[in-house]
Amino acid sequence: MPLVIARHVSKLSGYAPAVPTPFNDDFSLDTEAFESFCERQIDEGASALVVCGTTGEAPTLRPAEHHILVRIAVDVARGRVPVIAGAGTNSTAHAVELTKDAEAGGADAILSVVPYYNKPVQAGLYAHFHAIARSTGLPVILYDVPSRSACGLADETIARLAELPHVIGVKDATGDITRPARLRSLVGSQFRLLSGDDATAFAFICQGGNGCISVTSNIAPGLCRAMYLACQQGQLSKARQLSVAIAQMTAALFCESNPVPVKYALSLFGLMSAKVRLPLVGLSEQSRASVSAVLAQIYKLHSDYMIGRTADLTVDAVAV
Repeated sequence: MPLVIARHVSKLSGYAPAVPTPFNDDFSLDTEAFESFCERQIDEGASALVVCGTTGEAPTLRPAEHHILVRIAVDVARGRVPVIAGAGTNSTAHAVELTKDAEAGGADAILSVVPYYNKPVQAGLYAHFHAIARSTGLPVILYDVPSRSACGLADETIARLAELPHVIGVKDATGDITRPARLRSLVGSQFRLLSGDDATAFAFICQGGNGCISVTSNIAPGLCRAMYLACQQGQLSKARQLSVAIAQMTAALFCESNPVPVKYALSLFGLMSAKVRLPLVGLSEQSRASVSAVLAQIYKLHSDYMIGRTADLTVDAVAV
């Protein structure tokens, strides 16, 4: 299939939110909240919308829901930013189906996770992603997240996959801040190296990473963008200062399984329900107090950088 590099996704950089999937009280898709949140993230300077991934509770989404969410994001984006659709699973055949569906829905690229649970060897991982890349005309971003998949992509496997014209980057959630320097010499200057670990994203970017597919930027998009731009402009003192606040926020947002805390945080701003689908459950009382306290603290210091600054809420309303 011909390669389609749409809307500058081949040059993707900066912070792109891993968008949560809002649910109604009956756990059906809250499409209105999803549409509104995608628009808000674009207004806040998101470099892309990443939908139907881990933060989007992809394992609990039915194929029809996956298609609906991709289609909504594409309609909202209107070409202003690329839409990257999560389209991975641990069955190669199913991942190919999801990839084709995302392409039919208008996605600009796909994010394809390392197969989880199966624990394939590197030859199997290469064959898996090779089959996916051959099935689509869209750019493919690999997603390496060993903490969830129980196996990971070796540097050499990423380098082999980078030779395929459709494979344009990797979302690296290993937390290994030395990886950008190692990979760059193997994959070339155009291959996108994107952090998938908010806790180490600052160091990852400083080591040559192109940006971050982020959970934290759902809450503090301006803060993340300002930190990234400071890094790019060589203002490392400013970047470090901003990274401290981002680190505090990140720690709170990962106090329990993602995306439970971030959906709770967004619910405090009235942007979506905190509901998650089983087997995930709502945030514990102790964690709710922790998230609320950190959110209020960061809001007081950096309200102009927060997603909720136009949500007509006061700090007191956040700190519940």
